Amino acid sequence: MTNSINVLKQQSKNYILLTVSVLLCLFILAEVNYPQLTPQSELALFAMLGLVVVFLRYPVHPRFANNRAFRLLDVLLIGSVIVCFGYVLVQTEPIFQTFWLDGKSLGDRAGAELPLDYIIGGLGLLLILEATRRSIGVTLPLLSLAFLLYAGFGQFMPDWLFPHRGYSVQRIVSQTFLHSQGAFGIALRVMFTYVFLFVLFGTLLERTGATNYVLDLASRVFGSSTGAPAKVAVLSSGMMGSLSGSAVANTATTGTFTIPLMRRAGFQPAIAGGIEAAASSGGALVPPIMGAAAYMMLEIVEPAVTYLEIIKAALLPAVLYYTGMLCIVHFAARSRRHAPGVSVHSPEETNANEQGEKHGKFLTLQGGIFLAAFITLIGVLLKGATAFRAVSWSLLVVVAISLLDFLVRRIRGQHSTTETHRDSEIAPTGIGVSGLRKGINFLISPCERAAQSGVSLIAAATCVGIILGVVTLTGIGGKLPSTLLPLASTNLMLALFFLMISTIILGMGLPSSVCYLLMAILVGPVLLDLGVVPLAAHFFIFYFGMMSMVTPPVALAAYAASAIAGSGIMATGFAAFRFALVGFALPYAFVLRPALLWLSESGGTPGVWTVFVNFSLTLIGTVILATAIAGYIFNRLSLWTRCVLFVAAFILFFAPTGLQFIWVHAIVTLTSVAIFYYNSRQLSAISDQ
Repeated sequence: MTNSINVLKQQSKNYILLTVSVLLCLFILAEVNYPQLTPQSELALFAMLGLVVVFLRYPVHPRFANNRAFRLLDVLLIGSVIVCFGYVLVQTEPIFQTFWLDGKSLGDRAGAELPLDYIIGGLGLLLILEATRRSIGVTLPLLSLAFLLYAGFGQFMPDWLFPHRGYSVQRIVSQTFLHSQGAFGIALRVMFTYVFLFVLFGTLLERTGATNYVLDLASRVFGSSTGAPAKVAVLSSGMMGSLSGSAVANTATTGTFTIPLMRRAGFQPAIAGGIEAAASSGGALVPPIMGAAAYMMLEIVEPAVTYLEIIKAALLPAVLYYTGMLCIVHFAARSRRHAPGVSVHSPEETNANEQGEKHGKFLTLQGGIFLAAFITLIGVLLKGATAFRAVSWSLLVVVAISLLDFLVRRIRGQHSTTETHRDSEIAPTGIGVSGLRKGINFLISPCERAAQSGVSLIAAATCVGIILGVVTLTGIGGKLPSTLLPLASTNLMLALFFLMISTIILGMGLPSSVCYLLMAILVGPVLLDLGVVPLAAHFFIFYFGMMSMVTPPVALAAYAASAIAGSGIMATGFAAFRFALVGFALPYAFVLRPALLWLSESGGTPGVWTVFVNFSLTLIGTVILATAIAGYIFNRLSLWTRCVLFVAAFILFFAPTGLQFIWVHAIVTLTSVAIFYYNSRQLSAISDQ
């Protein structure tokens, strides 16, 4: 009897979670495209639905997930979320003017808030901190709490901690929760306007079988080459990472397929996990979807840029990053004598010849949906539409094609048992009530998955809003750059190095998008004062925010990969760091050579020849750097040879590209070619013996 009651309670909780998740997605789709609420009202409702999902999904601690007292606590917290965020909605939206206290909206009461406002605001801050702790860990809540204490006790801070006059609790609550410069500020606005829709887009594409299509496409490209499974992991993780925008999520999904493939081919567990983690971390850098930080640039970069400009700027660095990874993987595979013809399919797939034709048709349909979605996204963007409108059209196209395929197959009645089983992953199947139920499930399942994977970002965005509210209130945002600038005022490389270190350290404990937002606001102005092109400066921070996912000792993507590979965490982390080393050099290259981002020195549009020369030199440097990292070309490289190649790669990366320096690049390139040739001759001599 007790078990039946527990099962019933769990089912009720799941239904509530599903309902709120679907409401969250539908609300965003409707409000972003056809806004009806005021800006703060829509963000309050957005945060309210997101935090309700957090408290439904994440227990106070996994150990107490089934504890009755803590379940009652969750109910209490959910009710408090509805009260606090609903209060902001009611006190802001004109339709509820009858309920406004003192006949004024919350915004009109700024500076003269009522005691009830402060009580609601203080409780709201506590709810945000707890929701963030549950969903992403303690680092960001503790950082936010530190900023709140800084705001309250600034007058007691030493000189090196930027003292200020200090603010009352009421002033802090007003700044960080009740108005639009805190929790309901730019961070949550970006999540609402851009990020969540792209999360939904990615989950819907995965629901249609994009993972299977991408893996099959990659295996066809590299099926007979050296280290084919590792190259499949690199290519598929790059493509899938563009969908998810999350290094850890990408590692957990594609790694489930690719890491076992690499292990079957003979790769050591730590190496297989490292390759997957490094490839997944770069996925958020691949246009057109990219990671959440790309959409934050739309709101932060000055002068303002369009989403299409961000995609264009990200293209060549992404090509260079994955070219470098493929080269490292190729040479690493050769150095370990991996057989060139290793199959990337499981034995079950290899033996299932009788299903080949049906599987091919299935993947053709997946590919059609995949390509249609991307063509729609890019096409609508090229017509000048906003990013959220473009992804909304892409969502509509994916749903329409999937449902149309379902109707056509129902009319034709061409369904074998096996085909029905396979197609259940891409479109609803069945007839009558059963078919309708599966059709509805096909539509709501991506909403549920998007909500459950996106609510952690909602909690993080509101928590970051607290920090940004304190930054605005205390003025530390201007003090920190003014202190760092003199340290590197005469040395751009030193300034870039300081920024890289601080971004990586901060990114070890925070989601990369959160790390980017904080660093872009706090330290980004340092680079602008040093004459760096604004978009290049923001891409520099963006890249190292992602590279923190594979930087030991806290390399979250490598942690996820090690769990799948069954390898040591540190061994996998250092392997991922080595395979991603090209990504640590690229940001310096495109800051010094903005042509790699399709930008001129002044931030305008460069000539095609300028882009070609800069890209070609950096591409050659990328290949040389990959050989130096792998320590292998046709044969093993000696230590001194690797050192020479490292120097050559850095010269090709960072030396000026003017005509007066062309001889430097020519000498470096010819020297590298000579090393390659000498290494090949060594292999021939060994073979002759």
